[in-house]
Amino acid sequence: MLMLEQRIQQHFFDSADLKYQSAESLSRPIAEAAAALLGAITGGGKVMVCGCGQAGALAHHMAVLLVDRFERERPPLAALALDAEPAPAKQLQALGHPGDALLLLDAGAGGLAREAVTAAHDKEMTVVAIGGASAGDLASVLAETDVMIAVPHERVARVLEIQLLALHCLCDAIDIQLLGEQEP
Repeated sequence: MLMLEQRIQQHFFDSADLKYQSAESLSRPIAEAAAALLGAITGGGKVMVCGCGQAGALAHHMAVLLVDRFERERPPLAALALDAEPAPAKQLQALGHPGDALLLLDAGAGGLAREAVTAAHDKEMTVVAIGGASAGDLASVLAETDVMIAVPHERVARVLEIQLLALHCLCDAIDIQLLGEQEP
């Protein structure tokens, strides 16, 4: 039992270490991503959230936070989660419009993520991608106006943890810009 407890504690330590290591390097791309998503929302577009691989549940979580609320009440924001089946690229072809934004969460799905980026670009959409250290492939298909948030880790569990934190940071940044600072 002691060995199992130590292993569990190590997960907490590893997660905390990665968060501390990533705070400085990811704050700028997350701020740029928030500006890109806010630009789509305030410009009359919508945010289409796609989770490839194990990040599918995070995509649905983010869409709910945008449509409903994050930590305080606000009018609903135009957002929807795309499902991995059928292929996200086809959903983007059917539903995407110029001025929309794709928020792509990649947990190592490779080809599906690249296809989604290409489909978004075909629709003149901005892309914000959040992936792990193995997402170099994905970064190569992004446009200059897109934003890449590269989590500096290979392990999918750690990448997903940082993706969730980044999504919450994005929601907070959007709310602050739309509603102003909240009274303590």
